Amino acid sequence: MADHTFDRLYEQYHQSIYQFIYYMVRDRNVAEELVQDVYIKVLGSYKNFDGKSNEKTWLFSIAKHLAIDYIRKENRQKRKWFGTIVSNEKIDAHDPAPLPEEIAVEKDEVRAVYEALGTCSLAYRQVLILRFIQSLSVKETAESLGWSESKVKTTQHRAIQQLRMILNTDEREEGNFETQSSRRRDRT
Repeated sequence: MADHTFDRLYEQYHQSIYQFIYYMVRDRNVAEELVQDVYIKVLGSYKNFDGKSNEKTWLFSIAKHLAIDYIRKENRQKRKWFGTIVSNEKIDAHDPAPLPEEIAVEKDEVRAVYEALGTCSLAYRQVLILRFIQSLSVKETAESLGWSESKVKTTQHRAIQQLRMILNTDEREEGNFETQSSRRRDRT
């Protein structure tokens, strides 16, 4: 692999790959390490890249596999520590610190969507991140995840439904809290 090819891939996709991995693992340090692993794999396997997919989907596919491997490893370790068997999608390595983009965005709705995204299953999160944050097409998302286009569409539809349900539940809970608070004030 020529240095200029590697530099171009790094410059063009580094930030997108980092964001994708971060949203998957929710830990900045781990995301940075996994991005390095992505580019190490790229260095070692670019000569085998056959061009059946584009470079972007190939890189996201590598990133997806590394993130999932990390999450599975962490989940096995957590189950070992807790001595219980828990679904892989229920345990989430979570970094409560917001991303720079989240700090810059002042709107509560956007922040609520990102928080709700963190509660989604791994499959839902992958599709939503690739489709709406990374702006990949259905076809590119399918290639990145190794899924059919129909699976991407179905998963995307279900993920959006779940996000809506989570966001509507949060709004109702906030509304109930405000109603209860105002009732307490009225009694005093």
